[in-house]
Amino acid sequence: MNKFTLLCATTALIVPGMAMAQSTGSIEVEEEIVVTGARDTNGVEGVIIPDSSKARTVLTQDIIARQTPGQTILDTINLVPGVSFQNNDPYGSAGGTLTIRGFSSDRISLTWDGFPLNDTGNYAIYSNQQFDPELIGQVNVNLGTTDVDSPTASAVGGTVNYVTRLPREELGAMLSASYGDYGYHRVFGVIDTGELTSFGTRAFFSASTARNDLPFNDIGRVYKQQYNARIYQPIGTNGDFISIAGHYNQNRNNFFGSVPLRTDTTGGRVVGPNSTNRFPITKDERFYTIGRCTIDTPQAGVSDVANSCGSTFDERYNPSNTGNARFNSRFSLTDQLIVTVDAAYQYTLANGGGTVVANEAVPTTGNLRGLVGYGSVPTTGTDLNGDGDIRDTVRLLAPSNTNTNRYLAITNLIYDINDDHRIRLSYTFDRGRHRQTGEIGFLEVGGNPEHFFGGLNTPILDANGAVVQKRDRLSYATLHQVAAEYRGKFLEDALTVNIGLRAPFFKRDLDQRCFATNASGGVFCTAESQAEVVANNPTYVAPREVTFKYDKLLPNVGFTYALTPEASLFANYAKGISVPSTDNLYNSLFFAPGTEGAQPSPETTDSFDLGVRYTNRLVQAQLAGWYTKFNNRLASSFDPELNETVYRNLGKVTKWGVDASVGVEPVKNLMLYAFGSYLHSEIEDDIAIGQQTINGQLVSYVAATAGNRESGAPKYTFGGRIQGSFGPLELGAQVKRTGKRYVYDTNLPVLAVVNGQTVEIYGAAAPAYTSVDANARFSLADMGLENTYFQLNVTNLFDVLSVGGFGGGLNQNITRNAAGVITGYGNAPNVQIGAPRAVSATLVIGF
Repeated sequence: MNKFTLLCATTALIVPGMAMAQSTGSIEVEEEIVVTGARDTNGVEGVIIPDSSKARTVLTQDIIARQTPGQTILDTINLVPGVSFQNNDPYGSAGGTLTIRGFSSDRISLTWDGFPLNDTGNYAIYSNQQFDPELIGQVNVNLGTTDVDSPTASAVGGTVNYVTRLPREELGAMLSASYGDYGYHRVFGVIDTGELTSFGTRAFFSASTARNDLPFNDIGRVYKQQYNARIYQPIGTNGDFISIAGHYNQNRNNFFGSVPLRTDTTGGRVVGPNSTNRFPITKDERFYTIGRCTIDTPQAGVSDVANSCGSTFDERYNPSNTGNARFNSRFSLTDQLIVTVDAAYQYTLANGGGTVVANEAVPTTGNLRGLVGYGSVPTTGTDLNGDGDIRDTVRLLAPSNTNTNRYLAITNLIYDINDDHRIRLSYTFDRGRHRQTGEIGFLEVGGNPEHFFGGLNTPILDANGAVVQKRDRLSYATLHQVAAEYRGKFLEDALTVNIGLRAPFFKRDLDQRCFATNASGGVFCTAESQAEVVANNPTYVAPREVTFKYDKLLPNVGFTYALTPEASLFANYAKGISVPSTDNLYNSLFFAPGTEGAQPSPETTDSFDLGVRYTNRLVQAQLAGWYTKFNNRLASSFDPELNETVYRNLGKVTKWGVDASVGVEPVKNLMLYAFGSYLHSEIEDDIAIGQQTINGQLVSYVAATAGNRESGAPKYTFGGRIQGSFGPLELGAQVKRTGKRYVYDTNLPVLAVVNGQTVEIYGAAAPAYTSVDANARFSLADMGLENTYFQLNVTNLFDVLSVGGFGGGLNQNITRNAAGVITGYGNAPNVQIGAPRAVSATLVIGF
């Protein structure tokens, strides 16, 4: 057995499940470098800096377990430099906003045991659907680039990978119960079987439920349940294994806390989710009331108006059912040849829509006269409220249902040429069936949906017998990827070089079953004939199927150089690609084939990292500078009131920054950790936004973005954590300062026209804010209860009022008169209110 294989086997025995990368193949290669580099891998109280050519940080259960039980893992990684996460609620079950080095979540690869969790359509990350934190062995954050075998269509801004812990070798169980502010109640339990056979087979099974009231309004609720299992079979003594795992998660929660970013009180404006509301000025104003709705009892022969119940943003539901089955394995074919095989199946059913006012009567005027279907509003030609006529307007649920079935496979062949040189070949297959529909459904009198997914299983039919829905499309996202990597050691093992090449081949098969009405994604879904629709709408584009293909060679090279056994230099270069999302591609179907806009270009990046690190059993420190150059930089922003996503192309964008962290254990049972980041971005060009003819002359308008920072990302972040043990008592606290974030790429304030005058209703940027969390744990081991303890957590200790998550936007829309004079501005963008202080207490009992 040669040195490479021997050391990998040693790693498997000493630190089982300690993955420093994504797939089993990447884990194999990265663990070898950590060990042969003679670095300490235990870290400092939960913080590990791997000796990689990329800027990476690993957080283990030592830190994860000190956070609020049930908290999303994406909130925990807020302790990593370069990461910024704004949680929508204190407990992690209602979503949030993630950026890494200014890259939004749809440009970050989130993986679990090596398998991607990003949405197959728009690449979004859903923080409230993540794995129970008690079962996460560690989370690894790659700040700059992807790994050479990363199965991603969009990640150009880093990766987050968390790994399931192994089942215990001894029979055991753990039960925890948490209670906290806002009616928080969570129960988690796990049973480890211990070794079931003489071959070492072992497993665990877990379940959890969590519920709480949403903190700001008086109506919202969160309910979450999750189930997990893993069976692990070691093979031999050299690290080979087979693992099978399963997961199911169900969320039922309202939207909440998204309010217009304006603080003017003109006309008695108060805090709330509607465009006529505003952002809170004081902490007390965060807690607002949703007004009582109005009900119009249906009457035959009368043109009844729609109820208002269910119309506000906070009354909408955001349900999701997600599940997966995961297979990981490693086999030593010879002393020099290893094969890893990973496979997974993922299922998603989710809905993020709102409500709509439907017309029973068929229109007799306008461009849709005589037609039934769903354009800007649904028209059914049927009696919807049961009063015997078709004269009414009726409020209905208008879901945006997405049902995904995804199949993945990643295999690596790893060959040790000799003790100092290794090659790896990898193949990845990823295929997702992405079905997007919008079957309208009935609401109860109070505004709650009769079914969370609307008419998905019980559709409402129009006068032609067709399903009434706001969208109807099917896509297949297919990735075939081959990759190769060489790793070699030189200069008496001081220099480690890795040279990789990734070759992804992406294909998007789109089937748009509705008429495209504009270039922004508007559609008219109907069973009426094409001739009838186009007769009065010659610009509409008929339903059609289109295939898009993208491919590119993506080099990934780097090195580490050991200055001393503890200190090393590292550098890395990687080229990345981000393929346009399905929404962007569906929007392009409005354009005729061969014309501008019909073939969206992918975003490409060139990213560089250069840094130094120092690691031993007392210190884990890293300093990294980075630079990224974009071509065809794409971005999007979401308008929650319109329930639409707007895309923008920023052309070329340059980003650079510095990330640093240091963890120290100066004395036993005391950990000090500090981190910080600085981010600079620069948009190179102004962006064309429209044209107008004034006195016979064509005038063009641009958004003045050249030289500006990108919106939505903090200029800097810094913070730290302290943790100490005093006998059975353990105390910890962590603090983070998040810098200002521009609202628009124009870096201009939010404006409005009031009484004919332009006034500023919010500044150009959301101000910086500081958040402090604290935790305490009291062990009952001295009472004979070795694995039992009481834990107290406080988030946002000083109850700071802050602007929470938002994606940023290109510019504020402007209305002009015929002379080109500005007469109005678009609505202020909606942002989340930062989560308030919350205290929770947890009793953990271990057997």
